[in-house]
Amino acid sequence: MTHIAEEKLDRSAAIAQLTAPGQPYEIVEQMIGGVKQRVFASAPATFRDFFDLNCSDAIQYVYEDERYTYEDTYQRAARVAHALINDYGIGKGDRVAIAMRNYPEWAVAFEAITSIGAVAVAMNALWESEEMAFGLAHSGSRLIFADQERLQRLAKIETLIDVISVRAENSNVKSIENLVAASDVSGMPFVDIDADDNATILYTSGSTGKPKGAVSTYRNIMTAILSYELENMISMVMNRITPRPMPYQMAMLLGVPLFHVAGLHSVLLGSYREQRKIVAMYKWDSDKAAGLIEAEQISVFAGPATMTGDLLEVGKRTDRDLSTLRVVGGGGSPRSPQQVRGIKETFSKASTSQAWGMTETNGLGTMISGDDYVERSTCSGRCAPVLDIKVVDDAGVELSANQPGEIWVRGPTVIREYWDNDEANRSSFVDGWFRSGDIAYLDEEGYLYIVDRLKDLIIRGGENIGCGEVEAGLMEHPAVLEAAVYGMPDERLGEEIGSTIYCSEQIDEDELRAFLQQHLARFKIPVYIRVSNDHLPRTGSGKIKKLDLRQQHIDLLADS
Repeated sequence: MTHIAEEKLDRSAAIAQLTAPGQPYEIVEQMIGGVKQRVFASAPATFRDFFDLNCSDAIQYVYEDERYTYEDTYQRAARVAHALINDYGIGKGDRVAIAMRNYPEWAVAFEAITSIGAVAVAMNALWESEEMAFGLAHSGSRLIFADQERLQRLAKIETLIDVISVRAENSNVKSIENLVAASDVSGMPFVDIDADDNATILYTSGSTGKPKGAVSTYRNIMTAILSYELENMISMVMNRITPRPMPYQMAMLLGVPLFHVAGLHSVLLGSYREQRKIVAMYKWDSDKAAGLIEAEQISVFAGPATMTGDLLEVGKRTDRDLSTLRVVGGGGSPRSPQQVRGIKETFSKASTSQAWGMTETNGLGTMISGDDYVERSTCSGRCAPVLDIKVVDDAGVELSANQPGEIWVRGPTVIREYWDNDEANRSSFVDGWFRSGDIAYLDEEGYLYIVDRLKDLIIRGGENIGCGEVEAGLMEHPAVLEAAVYGMPDERLGEEIGSTIYCSEQIDEDELRAFLQQHLARFKIPVYIRVSNDHLPRTGSGKIKKLDLRQQHIDLLADS
């Protein structure tokens, strides 16, 4: 890219220029579900259209020694799609689950499912057997694509669901490789799909109880994908940067899981129109990541503060050539100002960015990048052009600048609903607005600053963990009478899981953690466990005083 030294353009002027009639990102108003919303005039209506339009011989997916083009993925997905209809009876609206690591087959399964109007249920690959059982039963999934580790967990639960195995040894079910090899069809089967049909269910940790299934339509997701592109274009126009062709294919490192919006939307789906090469990791390892950046000439990497911090440290202590990096993006959790400055200093050719968004907004919300971000390192940016954001008090009254309150969001990327959860829908949606549960303020220029979380959540390395779910797991143990779960400060991950419990008898911490592994994914198991000799302190209304317990726990660790 070439930078032309001219006066910086105002953001509103850049948006007006890019979204004007006849432009690639033209925005029009349209009635959707009885509500007038701003949408992209030229957005593909469905994933079927989206995949057709972006099928090519460019490399799409690299995993270890394997390489697949966009055409390879499309044709493999087409064969699987025909099998889903003809062999398994999957029809429009049926839910089909995906539970695996970031293998190339994740993309194949997703293309196949969504191209025939079925709903892709992206299951957390870290879930243990009980969590998987809940997700499958709650979503009503008729079939699951599962790799070896997930198949072993499925074997521990009772389910009549059809299974297609992925990279499994000695599996007694048909594999995705069998389906691809047994067919010679070319092209997707035709199914009549509408832009406002359901496309995905992504599970997000609730502040209480079980995870909630966030339902998105094709329009929700497609609008988010084009909005990511538009934000990049806005930044370039504002800074009068003229793009120029790169001498090699643009590539993005996939270090976050595909069951998150960060992996699925920003990396996988966000790469189609750009024709980016996706280089996938089995799991995050900063040294391996640096090696892949060097070997594959990675230009874009995005991840939570934990990952970008790890990469920053590798960049400082090794002689790896990371000079191809052009973007080091962030989201999911805030970065420290020191990390923001460190990225700019260590990756001299890379622009850095930060975003605020949620699963419920398909990752879209606010964004800030470049020098603007360096100057406002605690900021999460300004609102995306297709969305409306306001900050309100407890009564839902909009607050003026610099007054903290809850963020409410409205627009075409906000999910349709929570699947089969009337209570959550009633409490989260108000007159077309979605209540985020995040506390923030907007300054006079419209920049958003996150202050706190209203919902009872822990963000551990960018992963949302519902305290209520962990507390419920602790209470499954017959000796645990009361439990409180809260976030403990952690230098690398931002927060770790802490808990205070009151028991009917003496309990061993290691035994308790082993018990929890039967009920919770490992990343949800408390690292810090404090056993109280008395009932846990409560407010006048009967709520446990978590803030007091958290501070007591922090003080005890500091004194030890």
